[in-house]
Parts: sequence; C-alpha cells; structure tokens
Amino acid sequence: MSISNTQISREMPKYKSHKIVHALKIKAIELDTEKAFKEDRETDGGAIIIPIEEGYVPFKVEHAYISKHKPQVGGYYVVYEDGYKSWSPADAFESGYTKV
Repeated sequence: MSISNTQISREMPKYKSHKIVHALKIKAIELDTEKAFKEDRETDGGAIIIPIEEGYVPFKVEHAYISKHKPQVGGYYVVYEDGYKSWSPADAFESGYTKV
C-alpha cells in the first residue's frame, strides 16, 4: 500500500485556544552569568525577569526555564493554570489572548 502526496501534504486540523493564563510582558532579562562575573562567583544559570507592567517586581527564573524557553525581551512570561511556566513571542501571545 502506498501513500500519495495528497494524503501527506493536506492541511493539519486547526484548534482555537480557550485557556486562561497569567502573563507578564518582559521589559528586560538580566542573566545571572553577567552578575556572577561581576561578583566573581559561579553562576546558577538563571535570570531575573523585569516586567513592563507597573507594580510587578523583578523575579528570578531558573536555568532550566532559560535553557528550555530562551525568553526574549518584548515577549511574555506565561504561567498556565496547572503551574507550567512558558514563554511566548509578543505577536503570537497578543493575537491569541485578550486581557480579562
């Protein structure tokens, strides 16, 4: 039995998100490697994320988060209802979510 190109190249099913998440837009990211170098110590590989939104303090994220998600300034730090933490580019996040 052979598979034709029409079966392989057809469009995948589409899905619409209905999730509610917590998120902060990222103003700056201070990598611990830079701070550790200045303080002459070993790095833990984490970082401090500084949110754009007023009233939110900078917060630490672990090396595993930085390594897995590779967050960038202008994108969003996202926390899902089950506690999973992620990162989303601004365009993707803003086109998929509305503030509630």
